[in-house]
Amino acid sequence: MAGQSDISFARGAPSLDIIAVDELKAAADRAFSSDPKGAFSYGTAAGYAPLLEWIAGRHEVPEEQVIATNGSMQADAFLFDHLVQPGDTVVIEAPTYDRTLLALQKLGAELLAIPVEVDGLEVDALERALSSGARPKLAHVIPNFHNPAGVTLSLDKRRRLIELATEHDFVVFEDDPYAELRFEGEPLPTMLSLDDSDSVVYASSFSKTVCPGIRVGYLAGPQALIKDIRKTATETYISPSMVSQSIVAEFCRSGAIESSISTVKEALHERRDRTAEALERELGDDAGFVKPEGGYFMWVDLPDGTDGDALEMTARQHGVIFVKGTDFLLEGGESSLRIAYSGVTPAEIDDGVGRLAEAFRELAGARA
Repeated sequence: MAGQSDISFARGAPSLDIIAVDELKAAADRAFSSDPKGAFSYGTAAGYAPLLEWIAGRHEVPEEQVIATNGSMQADAFLFDHLVQPGDTVVIEAPTYDRTLLALQKLGAELLAIPVEVDGLEVDALERALSSGARPKLAHVIPNFHNPAGVTLSLDKRRRLIELATEHDFVVFEDDPYAELRFEGEPLPTMLSLDDSDSVVYASSFSKTVCPGIRVGYLAGPQALIKDIRKTATETYISPSMVSQSIVAEFCRSGAIESSISTVKEALHERRDRTAEALERELGDDAGFVKPEGGYFMWVDLPDGTDGDALEMTARQHGVIFVKGTDFLLEGGESSLRIAYSGVTPAEIDDGVGRLAEAFRELAGARA
């Protein structure tokens, strides 16, 4: 509406007020002063050596099993390009991250969509598909604070998924950029740490814990696979950004990342609670959702028959933006939407959900 600023629940990124700007400046100064040659020169395609050392230590794997890339989406692309050929079956979650859908569709993969439950991927449904003859090359799973569903894969399901991957010879791609952002409940082990059969490749990113603009992500997995991906990276760009990676390495090694994560988690916890309260207050029983234990996102189911396209258009007229559920699914999701509460203040959440409710009621009244 005229005279009001838009409020966007669309982008999964931290707002500037919770980014450790001063600590990043100090980390950059230390990195450039202590290792100007390493920061300002071409490096190897594997990434900045001190950062590889820190990541490897974090996951208790040899450095040869790690590659640091220009953001985790590039890590994803390297893995997909290496493993997936046109016509290969790839297991995806339903819903799943929209960019994953696009990347795999462009590669010509046959996508096997398995529903997501309140405790993550419906592993029983995957097992039934495997028993019926499905032979996937890869299973893409977002285990913690799922984008867009907000749910977390249970420990039992993590273990069973690894067993299925071993039995049926497919790779579990553990896409885990939100793991550090738990503000409730007990942390769960990574599937990478549970795997003893080289069935898991793990990816994460510093975009969610440091800042989006840093563009540093990584893969960790079987040494032979990482060696091949390093070769692809060499042929693609010689080396990733040593400047960005040197800053991240210093930020991590100094301990600044721990205080940064603490700040982000505290803010996200408040915003998660504020979003849930606003949905309950403004939409009541018309909004179904699971409160995530961490991360950035909340998946909202509206009553059957809600026209997501029309709601998106009407909501924009009220100055609020979200992502439609259909963007995250091969089929379905017309009555659902994703709210990212990470990039908005608590006051904006109250206002934005109020506007969303006005748009919903306006649309429902018109339909009636």
